[in-house]
Amino acid sequence: MRLRVEYTTEPFDLEEAPEHAVVAREVVAAARLDAFDVGPFGNTAEGGADEVLDAVGSLLRASLDAGATRISVQVNVVPEGDR
Repeated sequence: MRLRVEYTTEPFDLEEAPEHAVVAREVVAAARLDAFDVGPFGNTAEGGADEVLDAVGSLLRASLDAGATRISVQVNVVPEGDR
């Protein structure tokens, strides 16, 4: 099974990325995922179920430790035809 995760960390800072956002990106970028896209208000990553779920757990822990006050996460199964 393949999964796609979309996440945002808060609080936002439009001038420069806060530490919790940078840490979250580093965690996800270091994970063994097939795709990773950084956007201005949200980020997405895609990969195998185990890899995505492990990355989400690490992302939550690291972002909270770095000062995030809210983390929004959405995980979707990637349909077979979208691979």
